[in-house]
Amino acid sequence: METKIYSNPLAERYSSKEMLEVFSPDFKFSTWRKLWVALAESEKELGLEIQDEQIQQMKENIYNIDYALASQKEKEFRHDVMAHVHTFGTQAPLAMPIIHLGATSAFVGDNTDLIQIREALLLTKQKMVNVMAELSKFAKENRALPTLGFTHFQAAQLTTVGKRACLWLQSLMLDLEELEFRNSTLRFRGVKGTTGTQASFKDLFEGDFQKVRELDEKVTEKMGFDKRFLVTGQTYDRKVDSEVMNLLANIAQTAHKFTNDLRLLQHLKEIEEPFEKNQIGSSAMAYKRNPMRSERISSLAKFVIALQQSTAMTAATQWFERTLDDSANKRLSLPQAFLAVDAILIIWKNIMDGLVVYPKMIEKRIMSELPFMATEYIIMECVKQGGDRQELHERIRQHSMEAGKQVKVEGKENDLIDRILADDYFKLDKERLLEILDPKSFTGFAAEQVLDFLELEIQPILEKNKDQLGMNSELRV
Repeated sequence: METKIYSNPLAERYSSKEMLEVFSPDFKFSTWRKLWVALAESEKELGLEIQDEQIQQMKENIYNIDYALASQKEKEFRHDVMAHVHTFGTQAPLAMPIIHLGATSAFVGDNTDLIQIREALLLTKQKMVNVMAELSKFAKENRALPTLGFTHFQAAQLTTVGKRACLWLQSLMLDLEELEFRNSTLRFRGVKGTTGTQASFKDLFEGDFQKVRELDEKVTEKMGFDKRFLVTGQTYDRKVDSEVMNLLANIAQTAHKFTNDLRLLQHLKEIEEPFEKNQIGSSAMAYKRNPMRSERISSLAKFVIALQQSTAMTAATQWFERTLDDSANKRLSLPQAFLAVDAILIIWKNIMDGLVVYPKMIEKRIMSELPFMATEYIIMECVKQGGDRQELHERIRQHSMEAGKQVKVEGKENDLIDRILADDYFKLDKERLLEILDPKSFTGFAAEQVLDFLELEIQPILEKNKDQLGMNSELRV
């Protein structure tokens, strides 16, 4: 590793080899060459004088990229596409006269960007489905485990651990729906010429628009797309980049929300992310078990969410058919957003593989709050036995105030139940009161909702994508 120049942490520490390959020079420039081959093949099929030997020589050198020569040529020409045209032509000299015939730089640049987006979306989907599978398993296992619900991070009605996990899972499901929509509607830029008018191809095909249309269709099909833009400027609509970035930012938001909840739960000692035997939580405080994985997700998520502004501003400020102030931005924003989301999903899957639940701590917190929540049930039970509702209400109010004082002022346990048992007016025996206080009586249909949601919404997704399951989630650092 070179230690005297900056190294991108997304490449060195976080992202997967597969996602890094999608945005690698080899993928980019070999795709340029595949596009030049597809263009030449299609032009030949439509009657241009291009020889089989020229195309064959191009095909034989798709992956034979002389980066040193390309770098030398770019310094000479100050133009990356022409540098690679000449480099390719040096390696495929028979084809030099017809490489890039009729095309503009955006033919290789923009179409490659769209191919990279398509491939990166597929890798992102695979990781999302794996995280969803783990969340689904966790939700099912804990569907009936009562836990204290929170609104405003204040104690509210009970829910279950599994039901709360379904909220995390549902957000990711919505992101997956958006991803599938983006992938299914992704259009190829195709063969459009310098300002999108196909003027150069009009000349090549002597004014035959039908042949130029077929050329556009053929190259689109050869590169694996079933949709293409029918009109463009010099570039494809930069709205596409903004829409894709919106999706990535949405995934980041979902992951960040999960880590917010998990970090709070870890503070409450109810649920904890994995902590390895030799892991160090703090260099000073040896006892600490910091939620490092969750914090890494939230850190990367903030980065992705902030990147959304870059593509939005680029889409908003393109002038007429094209300005070049998108170029440097595009080289940075979308690849890094994909790499960061890739890392987020790897870490999330890693967390789910070893997530620890502490039922006794959960029960302890429930029982510290449940007596207050159960007061209405207690009143109703006592009314059934002949008690006066208003008198019962007043007595419980007074007992509750005193019990609250014991907890908040004296720092003692909640003794509301003991106070009610000691009050003869309630006429409740301890056994009946403990039945009323069973936490499972306060979770409504949470457990049933979990099973419905998993069966109707999630299982079809997992079944449809079962060949994508089984992802390795080992962290690099």
